[in-house]
Amino acid sequence: MTQLSTGFSVFIVGWTVVLVSLMGIGGFFMFRKFLKSMPKQDGKSELDWQDYYIEQTRSMWTEDGLALLNELVEPVPQLFRDVARRSIAAKIGKLALDEKATSIDLDLIVKGYILATPKRDHKFLIDHLKKKQIDYSPYEKYLHMGS
Repeated sequence: MTQLSTGFSVFIVGWTVVLVSLMGIGGFFMFRKFLKSMPKQDGKSELDWQDYYIEQTRSMWTEDGLALLNELVEPVPQLFRDVARRSIAAKIGKLALDEKATSIDLDLIVKGYILATPKRDHKFLIDHLKKKQIDYSPYEKYLHMGS
């Protein structure tokens, strides 16, 4: 019988840890997606509501609004960017429908972004608005509400 070298044994153990970790991370995200697809008491899932709000407000978006939304989701890793864009757009759409807006403007985009993202992402929003020389003081109350 041949004896395995210590280096090869460490490699096998390390590779096993990496694979188990990656499968655990993937399983976590798959489980979150599964939970979002489960129907709530109203019979629609969170994903169904996202699709509804996006479809209802699709015609309200302007080119500038879509460009701003794309700029705001730019820091999100490419793998998750589409999911982030859809969830933020759905929140903006919900606000637009609630406020009976005729178009989606800067005000709705900023409010929707704040409400749809965790607090740690708000610093990027503030920096981005400052860079574009947009006053963010009207949104201070939303920034401190917590997500």
